[in-house]
Amino acid sequence: MHLNLVLCFSSLLLSIGCTTTKAARTSFSSTHDRRSLLDNGLGRTPQMGWNSWNHFACNIEEKLIRETADAMVSSGLAAAGYQYVNIDDCWAELNRDSQGNFVPKADTFPSGIKALADYVHNKGLKLGIYSDAGTQTCSLKMPGSLGHEEQDAKTFASWGIDYLKYDNCNDQGISPKERYPIMTKALQKAGRPIFFSLCEWGRDDPATWANEVGNSWRTTGDISDNWDSMTSRADENDKWAAYAKPGGWNDPDMLEVGNGGMTTEEYRSHFSIWALAKAPLLVGCDVRSMSKETHDILSNREVIAVNQDSLGVQGKKVKKNGDLEVWAGPLAHNKVVVILWNRGSSRAQITAYWSDIGLNSTTVVNARDLWAHKTQRSVKGQISATVESHACKMYVFTPR
Repeated sequence: MHLNLVLCFSSLLLSIGCTTTKAARTSFSSTHDRRSLLDNGLGRTPQMGWNSWNHFACNIEEKLIRETADAMVSSGLAAAGYQYVNIDDCWAELNRDSQGNFVPKADTFPSGIKALADYVHNKGLKLGIYSDAGTQTCSLKMPGSLGHEEQDAKTFASWGIDYLKYDNCNDQGISPKERYPIMTKALQKAGRPIFFSLCEWGRDDPATWANEVGNSWRTTGDISDNWDSMTSRADENDKWAAYAKPGGWNDPDMLEVGNGGMTTEEYRSHFSIWALAKAPLLVGCDVRSMSKETHDILSNREVIAVNQDSLGVQGKKVKKNGDLEVWAGPLAHNKVVVILWNRGSSRAQITAYWSDIGLNSTTVVNARDLWAHKTQRSVKGQISATVESHACKMYVFTPR
């Protein structure tokens, strides 16, 4: 590791951290064996893009997908790194055709998926699609891929699909450790690199086994557009931090930024923690009509750079004092990302000491505030800030 990071009493606690009465301190790790089953060269940094489910659920059609691709480009989100346009559940007819193939819904995707992929590709973007490791998808409105893995993988490849989100409903009582690798192998044989996103909801601790199966894996149940749901997903995801690395990422579910259920400060905290945690940055709002505040959060390139950092180590919660928290993690080139997060109901001062974040007490840093876009120079020993309720301060430290 680039920095002399704080260890937690015993290497036995490396992946889960340790807790004292006032502080929860953890170390950072990117050391795990290289995947053996999946090696598609994708996901060297967490995936960025858009997904239809959080805002539109089943109310999707090809015009929406084309207009979303247009908006990703015109808004500058594509240039900021968002590349996948992902169709979620409800895109196919309830029944397969006589050859057992998926059939795109005639009334909502009349041009077919290949034509849609061509349109998205012509925008310089990539198209993602959805299926399920069961007999039907979660909506019960279309078939799942259980028993049709190879056939469906070939279909997706023939359409020009770049990404598969693979859900976990209607599983027939079969373990996900059996069902998901079948699709992994099918995708490997399909003749096209397809990012494989496991949506197993964290039921069987996929962080411990899915790095050989997919490029990302859900560690939580579905997110909702509210503060309690968002914060609980952050906490659930945090305990698996040591398992993330380039090629395979923990996924606390998609972004709710811009959907209206949280304040601007809460959305800023949401985006900041997801970036630090190397979570997928999958926009879940209607990008065709997003507000300036939403656009400014989603397009903050300094925060995005933390998420896409080449070192690929997931940051963690390193200190907790009631509702006041410090999250931190190492970045490439000896840098460190630090978040002071106020989860309480009133304004408070939060301090991160160098011992909290693995820095030598004599280290002097320049502290870049990623939301104010200002730099404090020659900071030593600690950093403090007054933080509003449900807000955060996010810094990148560069040792001098």
